[in-house]
Amino acid sequence: MKALTGNRNWMFAIIASACLVGAAVGVAQKDKSADPPTAANIHELSNVFREVSRRAMPAIVSIETVSKTSEVSGQRVMPFGDNSPFQDLFENDPRFKEMFKQFQNQNQPRRAPRRMGTGSGFIINKSGLIMTNSHVVNGADVVKVTLNDGREFTASDIRTDPRSDVAVIHIDAPDLQAIPLGDSSKMEIGDWVLAIGNPFGIGMSVTNGIISAKSRGPGINDREDYLQTDAAINPGNSGGPLLNLRGEVIGINTAISSRSGGYDGVGFAIPVNMARWVSGQLIDNGKVERAFLGVGIQPISNDLSKSFDIKVGQGAIITQVMEDSPAAAADLQTGDIILKLAGKDVSGPRNLQGIVEQLVVGKTYVMEILRDGKHVNKELTMKAMPNSFSVARDEKPLEGSSKQKQKTSVNELKLEVQPLTEELANQLGYSNEVTGVVITSVEPGSAAEEAGLTKGMIIEKIGTTEVSTMDQFNQGLKEAKGKDSVLLLVRNHSGARFVVVQK
Repeated sequence: MKALTGNRNWMFAIIASACLVGAAVGVAQKDKSADPPTAANIHELSNVFREVSRRAMPAIVSIETVSKTSEVSGQRVMPFGDNSPFQDLFENDPRFKEMFKQFQNQNQPRRAPRRMGTGSGFIINKSGLIMTNSHVVNGADVVKVTLNDGREFTASDIRTDPRSDVAVIHIDAPDLQAIPLGDSSKMEIGDWVLAIGNPFGIGMSVTNGIISAKSRGPGINDREDYLQTDAAINPGNSGGPLLNLRGEVIGINTAISSRSGGYDGVGFAIPVNMARWVSGQLIDNGKVERAFLGVGIQPISNDLSKSFDIKVGQGAIITQVMEDSPAAAADLQTGDIILKLAGKDVSGPRNLQGIVEQLVVGKTYVMEILRDGKHVNKELTMKAMPNSFSVARDEKPLEGSSKQKQKTSVNELKLEVQPLTEELANQLGYSNEVTGVVITSVEPGSAAEEAGLTKGMIIEKIGTTEVSTMDQFNQGLKEAKGKDSVLLLVRNHSGARFVVVQK
């Protein structure tokens, strides 16, 4: 009975898969949508995979990186130390001096090329331009490129953008075939995709899957808006293309989320729309010039949506305004919610970053914000992003003096706080411009702990009340009486963010 049940389940799985395949290739007519799929329908999808792979393969390359500066370890043995009684003999006698010189040369550490790693890439122009990941080629002295037909070349120009993990390299080779770039914004969850690359260095391989999610940010790079896919991606696939069923590149395979070190069903690809813009900057200018606002931002969560009376996922809330930035010049303030910029709707931090970075430096744009429940338009003139932008420091433990600990407040939020003095700010690693009260303890199991508040954080705002003294902190608590929750603007060394603490 077990075997029979298993066989029936297996048959149902085959039928279900066939139904999905039939829908994917669009063979069922509207008036015959209930008809069962046929072998021809399934074969049609196989033909699509086959044709996409056949057309793409000549444009996919394997990449091997080599470092010339690696030392081959060897022990240098000296016959006598500097304090040897025979030192004068070696320095003054020409025979021993020459022998000693030869001995030294033989024992010098030897340098030899070292293979750093392998990856993949794809030809985007018949002139020899190849797109890949920055992490595949960054730091290499020599980049070797092997075409699908076996020809080998050395890249003559390597241009990288570590922020987005996109790189463009060039080879001088005849008879190249380029692969077309698609539109990643048109990809939707459930769309079929193929991933091509050289996993584990075993040779070109094709895997298939679907788009599992969009706008992912796993914290790998500064600029992230990944497409997530379940098409198998493994070490060596990095830099290879993710293709739609028209054979167009819609992403660069970049990373995997894995507990085993290999394919676990979650892979990430840089959207080709982002990669196209980055590569264009690299080709034209040799570097990427990004515009920036000069703000810290966070998404509108469920709790924040209630506090600000706005839909979840609509806009991005400002948590910090940096000095001498476009945001500061436009008088943007902490707590403003950015709804639109340059005529485009804002749906979260990654979406806003994507809009901002491609704006023209020096040009003025209109931003629509929500401030205290009112819609306000601001004009911003964009500046170039500083190289040090987005660098964060690690948090330091809190060790206040006994004198400071006497000035504390234990309150209904189950927090203990004290004034942020200059001495304490220096000890915690905050700049002198930071103001507020510092959290010295959080009651275990409290709503404050559940909201993510920890010892050493700075409270800069309660509701709409700026906090720089204990009196202001207490005033903010008083204004929040009778409410089910308290809105706080808090800061650590990663930046500022809004949190909602339930009472």
